[in-house]
Amino acid sequence: MTRYVLRRLIGMIPTLLVLLFIVVSLVRLLPGNVADLLLSDGRATAESKAKLANKLGLDQSLPEAYLRYTAGVVRGDLGKSLWTDVPVTEMILSRAAITGEVALIAIAVSIVISIPLGATSAVRPDGFLDYSLRSMSIAGISVPNFVVAQAIIVLPALWFAKSIPFQYKSFTENPQQHLMVVLPAALVLGLRLSATIARMMRTTLLDVLQQDYMRTARAKGLTDFTVIVKHGLKNALIPVVTLLGLQLAALIGGSVITESMFALPGIGRLLLDAITRRDYPVIQGVVVSVGVLVMMTNLLVDLSYGFLDPRIRYS
Repeated sequence: MTRYVLRRLIGMIPTLLVLLFIVVSLVRLLPGNVADLLLSDGRATAESKAKLANKLGLDQSLPEAYLRYTAGVVRGDLGKSLWTDVPVTEMILSRAAITGEVALIAIAVSIVISIPLGATSAVRPDGFLDYSLRSMSIAGISVPNFVVAQAIIVLPALWFAKSIPFQYKSFTENPQQHLMVVLPAALVLGLRLSATIARMMRTTLLDVLQQDYMRTARAKGLTDFTVIVKHGLKNALIPVVTLLGLQLAALIGGSVITESMFALPGIGRLLLDAITRRDYPVIQGVVVSVGVLVMMTNLLVDLSYGFLDPRIRYS
């Protein structure tokens, strides 16, 4: 197991290097001179433009800028914000807990909803309940996150003449206010994710139920509940876990709009604010951080296969 993990970690290095190259190249691919674009108020001096170009690495060749940025990433230095001069690493770490909390709750919501619904739909296929659950899944996939978020914000005001005060407070400062903001945002992300997982759960469990070992388990006199939960569900979870890992990037992408609508000071809102202000070091830092997180999540997903299916061994 240790050797497998080490090999996977070493194998991530080329992927990370490619990601860093793309991130460094993005600023240079923008039309025009980025320094002139950012300092276009007419009061910028040549010295200030040169200083900004040096900060963005535009006064260097692409290989030199790439090596400088890569060396900084290795040291944990993602640069500084163009507006606040605060280190990007510090800005991301200060907001990571909020985004992580919302993401974990969203994943928990999706698992609690999708696994039972998908399993129920697979156990009783082509019935009224199956068609109803599949229709709900399609609706959950089709409706954008911002529509659900807007409904949560607007409908209480229309129905009960009372709007929810979406003002973020830390849990230690005001637990009730904290949950009133975090839970709706997590619910928005979790509902869409649960719709995708439920469809995958139904498909994989239907395939597992037709396997020979499932018929053998029934022939032994085991109850349907034992056969499905002990023998079927565990094997059907492998593709579901894979999909869950792949959906992490989509979950963080969805948090950009969701956090903005619910006034959550997370990484998604940080990225949106940075894009609005053209704060390129922050944009680059967030992209790199999310990329590393996705790669580590994929590693954890691969390691979970051995637990779900004992036949899988890491040699």
